[in-house]
Formats: sequence, structure tokens, C-alpha cells
Amino acid sequence: MSPLALVTGGQQGIGLGIAQALRAQGFRLAIASLPSPDQAAEAMRTLGPEARYYRHDLADLAAIPALLDRIAAEQGPVDALIQNAGVAARIRGDMLEITPENFDWIMGINLKGGFFLAQQVAKRMLASTSPHYRSITFVTSVSARMASPERADYCISKAAASMAAQSLALRLAPHNIGVFELRPGIIATGMTEAVRDKYDARIAGGLVPAGRWGQPSDIGQALIPLVTGRLAFATGAVIPVDGGLSIERL
Repeated sequence: MSPLALVTGGQQGIGLGIAQALRAQGFRLAIASLPSPDQAAEAMRTLGPEARYYRHDLADLAAIPALLDRIAAEQGPVDALIQNAGVAARIRGDMLEITPENFDWIMGINLKGGFFLAQQVAKRMLASTSPHYRSITFVTSVSARMASPERADYCISKAAASMAAQSLALRLAPHNIGVFELRPGIIATGMTEAVRDKYDARIAGGLVPAGRWGQPSDIGQALIPLVTGRLAFATGAVIPVDGGLSIERL
């Protein structure tokens, strides 16, 4: 049987690009997200009969065991977790005005929800065997390294998720379970649609050395060597997928 990948937020944007690349590689798919029913149905039509959808709120930590139990019962154990789901800052503006409520909200999804899902998947991987290479990949952002004071809570959540990936890589390396981090740059998705005009101008002005927006498929293609074990000895690697945006320049 082909390997099974669990993709959070796989119904749209970067997550859908990842899911499509995995499908083309022969993976079976479990998509966990919290979209509208119409959005989920459209994604499933796009991904085909080997994909199944599971409604899951990443912030609901108590729901994680039931999610993984259901996936295991219907599809088998997870061979690759791609922790992609996340949210943008509720309010862009002066970081001195960030409220504890908004800070906790973004941390609860981007950091806490993703970390504890990865923790539970890792425990199940350690308690079982598989004929396939196994891995956990955190999709963070160039914002894990590049600061934006107008959305500091988002940047902090991604930087913390990056450390979660590094720590988990050390914990799982003796068991040949790879842990990786992909850092997308400016990617054309629904999340960035509101700032398209701003970044069109900045990209034209040289912000991105590659001279274009990234596409969800760029992230999907970067993921394939990680989940197939081609980079197994590079566990813990942080891979920017940003057209050169995060390279330090004079």
C-alpha cells in the first residue's frame, strides 16, 4: 500500500499545492482542516478518490486523539505529517497595540495546535513500524526569521514553530524519522490576496530576486524529496522556498 500523508490546511492555497504534489508522487491523502463544506468538497474533487477529508480545528487539542484514531481506522497509520495550517495576524498595525487575546489566538493555532498534533503523530510513529520512510514537516514562513513589526505576533508564532521543528528533529533522529521545515516566502494564495498590489510593486522593485510571486506548487515540489527520504540524512534542515527573498544582501 502506498504511504499516507496527513496535510493540515490541505484544502486551499499552499496546503492544496502540497497535497497535489503528494498525490502526483503516489501518496494517499488525509486532509484535516476547518473550511466551509463547499470548499472542502471542491478540494476533494480536485484531489481524487485517494484523498479523504477530516474536519479538524487545529486549536482544539482535545480533538487530536480522535482525529488520528479515525484516520488510522479508515486509512492506516500516518507516514508523513505536513503541518501546514495556520492563520495570519488578526490585525496588522503597531505591535505595541497587540492584545493578549489576539496573541493567544494566533499562538493557539500556529504554534500550540501544530506542536501538539506533531507530538501525537510522533508518538504513534514510535509505537509502530512502516515499510515507508516517515517524516514530519512544519511549513512556517520567512517570517520565522524576517521581522515585521506590524504583524509581530505572526512572526513570533512562526519563529517558535521553527524551534519546535528543530527540537523534534533531534528527538526523532535516532529512529530515522525525519523532521524538516519549509519556509515559504511571498506566495500567491487567498491569504496574500489583500496585499497583492503592494507586493506586485515591491517584487517589481527587486524585493524577490527571482522576480515573481511564489506559487503553491513551488512549496509542493520542494516537499517531495523530504517525504520520500531522499534527504533523510538532512533531518532538521530549514529550507527557504522564497525566490531568494531571505538571502542577506548589501
